[in-house]
Amino acid sequence: MTIVATGAPVPPTAPAGQGVGPLLRAWRERRRVSQLELALRADSSARHISFIETGRSRPSEEMVLRLAEHLDVPVRERNALLLAAGYAPHYPETALDDPALGALREGLERLIRGYEPYPALVVDAVYDVVAANRGITMLLEGVPEALLTPPLNAMRLTLHPEGLAPRIRNLREWRGHLLAQMGRQIALHRSGALRALYEEVAAFPVPETDGAVVEEPEEDVPYFALPMRIEHEGRVLSFVSSISTFNTPMDVTVAELAIETFLPADPATVKYLHSMVS
Repeated sequence: MTIVATGAPVPPTAPAGQGVGPLLRAWRERRRVSQLELALRADSSARHISFIETGRSRPSEEMVLRLAEHLDVPVRERNALLLAAGYAPHYPETALDDPALGALREGLERLIRGYEPYPALVVDAVYDVVAANRGITMLLEGVPEALLTPPLNAMRLTLHPEGLAPRIRNLREWRGHLLAQMGRQIALHRSGALRALYEEVAAFPVPETDGAVVEEPEEDVPYFALPMRIEHEGRVLSFVSSISTFNTPMDVTVAELAIETFLPADPATVKYLHSMVS
């Protein structure tokens, strides 16, 4: 599946009525870091950090970026901090289909194709799918066309009662894992779109399996992580997922991309997937 852009870049905005001080204090408290500890990390003083947080001192652009770095503030939110301090955004937000990201797109496509026959996909900050390989396409066989209309959303496809949910044999556990993952993302990012998606998918009814006879693995497998156990053509396949992001991204779009790969969790799944391409 070719990488596609999921929407125009959204310019960062500073929260109305909030200066940079309260925002920095909120990030510091969220990270459970004292003013003294942050000052030591940023080569400053606790007094100066206090003055910044209370609005008695306006931080330089360099100080805003330094504090954001030591508080591990997401790139999009770093731009918001700069705006709140009266500075221009530092990090660009390049559309994924921009020629400047051509090498990135090619690399991502090569990466997920190389992972076949195992499923792999690339999602953005709200879990819209921007690229997927044939392993993902296989799992989506039979999903109603209404759910496959772009932009595809990984969470909606997985948890919708007409999507993959009825096929997932351990749906309650996997659903709990996905909702907890989204909850952690909401705590990290001030994203109304992500919160709206969470509320939507959390409200989906949990379908019961239809009781159809499916072929289970012949022996118990000591899973090393919570698997997604999903039915495909009368067999139960087991996967554990891994999510990768970019180190030190300098662009908002790139910072919010995530590559999710699904590793077979038992020998039967490995054998079946390779039989599909042999």
